[in-house]
Amino acid sequence: MTTSVHAPALDPALAAAAPGGVLVIDFGAQYSQLIARRIRECRVFSAVVPHDASPDEVAALRPAGLVLSGGPASVYEPGAPALNPRFLELGVPVLGICYGMQAMALTLGGEVARTGAGEFGKTSLTVRSREGMFHALPAEVCWMSHRDGVARPPAGFAISAETEGAPVAAMESPERRMYGVQFHPEVVHTPFGTDLLKWFLFEACDCSPTWTATHVIEEQVERVRAQVGDSRVICGLSGGVDSAVAALIVHRAVGDRLTCVFVDHGLLRLDEGEQVESAFGRHFGVPLVHVQAQEHFLRALAGVTDPEQKRKTIGREFIRIFEREAEKLSDARFLVQGTLYSDVIESGSRDAAKIKSHHNVGGLPEDMVVELVEPLRQLFKDEVRVVGEELGLPESMVWRQPFPGPGLAIRIIGEVTAERLEILRRADFVLQEEIRRAGLYRELWQSFAVLPAVKSVGVQGDERTYAYPIVIRAVTSDDAMTADWARLPYDLLERISNRIINEVPGVNRVALDLTSKPPGTIEWE
Repeated sequence: MTTSVHAPALDPALAAAAPGGVLVIDFGAQYSQLIARRIRECRVFSAVVPHDASPDEVAALRPAGLVLSGGPASVYEPGAPALNPRFLELGVPVLGICYGMQAMALTLGGEVARTGAGEFGKTSLTVRSREGMFHALPAEVCWMSHRDGVARPPAGFAISAETEGAPVAAMESPERRMYGVQFHPEVVHTPFGTDLLKWFLFEACDCSPTWTATHVIEEQVERVRAQVGDSRVICGLSGGVDSAVAALIVHRAVGDRLTCVFVDHGLLRLDEGEQVESAFGRHFGVPLVHVQAQEHFLRALAGVTDPEQKRKTIGREFIRIFEREAEKLSDARFLVQGTLYSDVIESGSRDAAKIKSHHNVGGLPEDMVVELVEPLRQLFKDEVRVVGEELGLPESMVWRQPFPGPGLAIRIIGEVTAERLEILRRADFVLQEEIRRAGLYRELWQSFAVLPAVKSVGVQGDERTYAYPIVIRAVTSDDAMTADWARLPYDLLERISNRIINEVPGVNRVALDLTSKPPGTIEWE
């Protein structure tokens, strides 16, 4: 097995959070992010780093342990990601999961069999030893997803569990503090999975359950102070929970040296600009500058239909406006953004393909003159909400459904025009009103309307119409990394459809999006 010659640099934001946490070495697994989330649910910090990261950089982060993720079907596949043996020499406990266990076994001199068969789904598990990771765990059933398997563990490893198809379903070497499981403890289908991860975290790694909202706030306040020094700071406020939480953390760090800038790009929902200004002025003691830039963004987006170009155009114009506002504030050198971990992943980190450029990550111009401050960069959305509650944000802001920075521009499939924006605003208002009346707002991750820039024939009042369709999109999710389409009641869908067609001029058809993520994304663009 070979290792990458050019190891990518790790995200500097990890430096403050990683010490004492557990890092997930990603071999391209479907569940790498889920492993990190399960560890965080145990109140231990975790983040995903690529398998070809520099072991020296990983060691410098001072993690308490490493988890080797799953990966492709076989360690023998051409181009299969390799385990750098130096990861096993960092002196910290290591847990290999599925492909990660196979890579560990192969690297340490064990044997991995190319069986061509495998186990998938619910599988009976027989524990052979209760001396280590299976101590007192009711481990009888697990969830498998593999073809190859470890046929012979490395020297010094004991087989601690087996299944009918995997004679080495778990192995461990307490002396070397190395452990491996062929099954997936991070999925809910492995009933004892969380308990096994807790054993690794608190027994093998001796972690402390300190990853709490209070800890995150204190840690990020210190990090912001170290980054900005005595400089003035501006914050791009959108009215959503992400930018509001980021603003409050930075305000704790720098006080009155923070000014929030709310750029109304004209791509907001109905009356949202006024609501943001009113709510922020009522709940926060931070200066707010409201920039009216509706016409500016419409001109910039004229003729733009490609979704990536839309995001990049909006990201560029946001930054230019913030830079101009910074010049008015004694040349503030820092810009606060509510960037989340999921934004970074989807915009194309080293360990993930680029799905779409988020306007605040991949959509930023390269020639920025302000330095970014991103106190939420290592957090998922649900973690941000917990931090927001700890900071005292009102419930209406904490639980506001996510709204993209590019706003309605990426919910209009085609060119953005004033007419299409008005149609989409009114249709979305009807949808949101009915969702709230049905008591489903908190149950849904997101619910919104989409306007494809096509027209179809309809009949209204015995007359032919040629108008736009509206597509209803509603999903459930925990963190936006995966999502399922929401099973809205038929009577609710009927009310929404009737109201949109009757109340919104320019619409004669309503459709429902039944696509989960993957294969689709939550937003259409």
